[in-house]
Amino acid sequence: MAMGLLRRVLELDAEQLASTIFQTRANAFLFDRLPRHTVQIKMGHEYRETCVTNRIGHFETTFDLDDEQCAQLCATSDSFNRSISYEASLDDSCTTSVLGRVHIVEDEGVSVISDIDDTVKVSNVRDRRELLANTLLRTFRAVEGMPDLYRKWEAAGVAFHYVSSSPWQLSNCLREFLNDSEIPLGSLHLKLFRLQDSTPLGRLTSRKRSKRRTIERILADFPKRRFLLVGDSGERDPELYTAIARSHADNICGVAIRQLPDELKMLRRQNKRLQRLAAKLPAGCMKVFSEASEIHDMLFLSTAAR
Repeated sequence: MAMGLLRRVLELDAEQLASTIFQTRANAFLFDRLPRHTVQIKMGHEYRETCVTNRIGHFETTFDLDDEQCAQLCATSDSFNRSISYEASLDDSCTTSVLGRVHIVEDEGVSVISDIDDTVKVSNVRDRRELLANTLLRTFRAVEGMPDLYRKWEAAGVAFHYVSSSPWQLSNCLREFLNDSEIPLGSLHLKLFRLQDSTPLGRLTSRKRSKRRTIERILADFPKRRFLLVGDSGERDPELYTAIARSHADNICGVAIRQLPDELKMLRRQNKRLQRLAAKLPAGCMKVFSEASEIHDMLFLSTAAR
């Protein structure tokens, strides 16, 4: 039913339906849940932890590694942007396994919490038809200038956390996009989305309280780090980031909002909206930009000012 709806809404022909891009992304939403299965997590040559999947087949666990263990398991000895690969496999009743990566973030330093859609990836969220086409039919495209900017920040030791309302089913596609676009990898926090809970059209662009909860959890996990929040003007990022910057003033070193191209009337309303929000923050805390080069030095200038 979902595929039939998408076919009608996007007016897909047989060639588009058979395309590799559509098949890969559409099929990511069609899966069998595997609830209450034991998951074994393997790092290096050892199984480190076991846990049980929840009712929709997701799992989460926490365990400790000391500095020596991290050094042995890390794929690189670089002091910044270290990561550890792991394999998660199900119990004997299934042969399914998945590969993942743990990003190691130091207690102190600078991090960027970044949106994805229309911030680093062209999505056109406000046009539902274009959003679906960009999500399911077209090769993902990076926002011009953002990969270069993020790589420069990464070279300076910045860590990245991508918090997005994109559905978690697209996680593999988004990781491939980040890698292919040479955008620094980081922790990926996506929205819980199930076809049986909603239509493919109804909730794809919604922003829930979960985005704020996710950001606040990251801030709580790293209370000594400084954070720059990067998003766009397309939906609720400006309001959300302003509220977080006000309530976590000691942790937030700045807010950067990419202003999307719009018709003149819309642009005037957007300017008033963003100016009103910027006035709620300390002078210079919020920067509205159209080109990535406009915020090249923002992270370090904001951090030094503190």
